[in-house]
Amino acid sequence: MAISFNHTIVAARDKQKSAEFLADLFGLPSPKPFGHFMVVALEHGVNLDFADAPEGEEIRRQHYAFLVSEEDFDAIYGKIQARGLQHWADPGQRRPGEINEKHGGRGVYFPDPAGHAMEILTRPYGSA
Repeated sequence: MAISFNHTIVAARDKQKSAEFLADLFGLPSPKPFGHFMVVALEHGVNLDFADAPEGEEIRRQHYAFLVSEEDFDAIYGKIQARGLQHWADPGQRRPGEINEKHGGRGVYFPDPAGHAMEILTRPYGSA
């Protein structure tokens, strides 16, 4: 059986702002509207569909991890630093302004405009 991941919905206060933040940071094409979503297209046909959360509804923090190449890590991390974005080497946010070198690669955590915990890493967990 061939099963592949297709999309997920990402709650936001401002779907346009959140979608553009991620697309710009990652060097991806501009988000495209689809219904009431702003869609960021990733590799392998996977989409992140950003949607505005209902007014007054709490956005529950979610974690989104992205496997990137060493070159892409350098480019994305360079943008994180240049923009003065908060970032941490660990999900518990005890190592601010640092990256980690877990699993034989590098990784860093940072928030998106809606407060979701974003992560980029160059090696999958357990691959070392």
